[in-house]
Amino acid sequence: MSEQHIASAFDRDLETIQAQIMKMGGLVEAAIMSAARALETRDQELAQEVRQGDKAIDALEELINEETARLIALRAPTAGDLRLVLSVLKVSANLERIGDYSKNIAKRTTVLVNAGEINGSAAALRRMAREVERMLRDALDAYIQRDAELAADVIERDHEVDQMYNGLFREFLTFMAEDPRNISSCMHLHFIAKNIERMGDHVTAIAEQVVYLVTGERPSEARPKADNTSQTI
Repeated sequence: MSEQHIASAFDRDLETIQAQIMKMGGLVEAAIMSAARALETRDQELAQEVRQGDKAIDALEELINEETARLIALRAPTAGDLRLVLSVLKVSANLERIGDYSKNIAKRTTVLVNAGEINGSAAALRRMAREVERMLRDALDAYIQRDAELAADVIERDHEVDQMYNGLFREFLTFMAEDPRNISSCMHLHFIAKNIERMGDHVTAIAEQVVYLVTGERPSEARPKADNTSQTI
């Protein structure tokens, strides 16, 4: 078999896997926004759809893992090609975790349906989720286009998500201090905010993978986190 034929077969197989990555990414983007919308509108049916939809995300990750293992075994990629193949596994793993966080938000939504509302919190969480969803869309675009500059921009934007989380955390503390009846709702809402903040971290990990894929170098310094809530407790 000629080297050219092997290369074209590798490219075809890789394109198929990357198409699955984009499909998985689309499902995860939808899960983020559906979970946030279900929370804001207290829509139990939509929350249940998010929980059920996570099965499709998990199935895609399993399929991607299997196809990637098959690609490595059959094509034996080396150097840059191997780095590209391994990036698929890391991107899909991060997408799967983001899907899990969306499912967790949906679970908490069903608990909050009969709880007292905390003024403005659901809308603020939706805005935070929307920012993470936009970051994810750009991170996946950067991955497909091999755009290190766009990936670097995504990494920087995670700071904004951290700041939004910090602000919500302080608000929840205030609500709990003002009225102990708010404690249960605020605790659930805080866990939701933390889930969204962790989504941002996983999106950032995808963007960092893009930078490594394009440049062959990892970010030179650890990304500073703007989550300073541990200093508040």
